[in-house]
Amino acid sequence: MNEAISELIRQSGAEVGLAAYDLATGQEILIQPDQSFHPASTIKVCVLMEAFRQARQGLFSLDDPMLIKNEFISIADGSLYALSVEDDSEKDLYEHIGETFPIRELIFRMITISSNLATNLLIERVRPGRTTRFMQELGTNDVIVRRGVEDNRAFGLGLNNAVTARGLMRILFKLAKREVVSPQDSDEMTEILLQQKFNEMIPAQLPANVRVAHKTGCNDDLYHDAGIVFPPNGKPFVLVILTRGFKTESDAHALIASLARIICNY
Repeated sequence: MNEAISELIRQSGAEVGLAAYDLATGQEILIQPDQSFHPASTIKVCVLMEAFRQARQGLFSLDDPMLIKNEFISIADGSLYALSVEDDSEKDLYEHIGETFPIRELIFRMITISSNLATNLLIERVRPGRTTRFMQELGTNDVIVRRGVEDNRAFGLGLNNAVTARGLMRILFKLAKREVVSPQDSDEMTEILLQQKFNEMIPAQLPANVRVAHKTGCNDDLYHDAGIVFPPNGKPFVLVILTRGFKTESDAHALIASLARIICNY
């Protein structure tokens, strides 16, 4: 099985970080698990977890309203920037500038349709530093949240978010064990991830009765998918696949889907 995975990766020509953990057996599959990647939208899983943690602490309610705006402060120099609607997979929220939405609705849009605008609003509320510290409490120092989306001045200075396959695996392992914030909160977060609309990667070649609670991320030549896979019988397994260097989206999707199928069958 490892030989088949290694051969697929070699043929792709891409750099791949992969981490899988079977909750039934404790077996791991690790390929460059500690290689750091720009996380793209997989970082939104961390924001999801921190939002639920702060809500559980009573800092706000998930049903509290949040003002929709498109003006954010760069961590590079304090200047203001706005998100581009053309570069966002979710465009409806831009039609509601000046209105309020429940925090819960923004979380749902951030995860299921990867709204960048919802993400930046939530990061501004929960704070990057607090989010990173929570990831450390969950068992990883390799998942770092520094800023929101499209902070181009910060990007130019190398002030970027970062993840490793092992790091994302560890926080999703906690979620699969219902140990993130509380069992009830873990179940609710998992249910949101199960409603993911972009399913071209990990779920694509799996049987229809296999459920996947996951979050994708894409940016330039980066294509990632990270989640919890629920076979119809037995315990789930965590699977994180991070890639860099693909020239086409279709090639990236095909590799990640094929790797997920091999691991699921195994």
